Amino acid sequence: MSEYKHFQLLAEYNQWMNIKLYDVCSRLSEEELRLNRKAFFDSIYMTLNHIMYGDLAFLSRFTGNPVQVPELGQELTASFMALRAEREALDLRIIDWVSALDPIWLDEAQTYQSKVDGKIRTVPRWVLVTHMFNHQTHHRGQVTTLLSQMELDIGSTDIPFMPQFVAT
Repeated sequence: MSEYKHFQLLAEYNQWMNIKLYDVCSRLSEEELRLNRKAFFDSIYMTLNHIMYGDLAFLSRFTGNPVQVPELGQELTASFMALRAEREALDLRIIDWVSALDPIWLDEAQTYQSKVDGKIRTVPRWVLVTHMFNHQTHHRGQVTTLLSQMELDIGSTDIPFMPQFVAT
């Protein structure tokens, strides 16, 4: 298996899960989405916001776009509907970006300053790309837990349940 296939699968998984997650979240009011549920980022909305923030921070490091990422914890959009629209566009961008990944680029080290602790790190890019996808999954799991506590189920979150893998 090539790294390209692996990252392409993760980009498609990210999009599939975000569609499912945002569909369920759209059943909630803006107030319910922003309610402090004592989660790591307080609310469902701010956890979704953080996932998008992380993706933007990594893409900024990898591509230079966006040129500057807002500060950690800053609200990126004014509403859930706007966040969802931005998320859909960002997922398409991630899929397109992954389709152009170069194995040589992936093997090279990337030096960056962390937005979390301000420290400078040098890490192989394939590790950073892996972490970007792992970061999404980790925080989506937090949102699915919050939704489950509200008796809202997004269904299976397993990769083999993705639409392209037909069950018999």
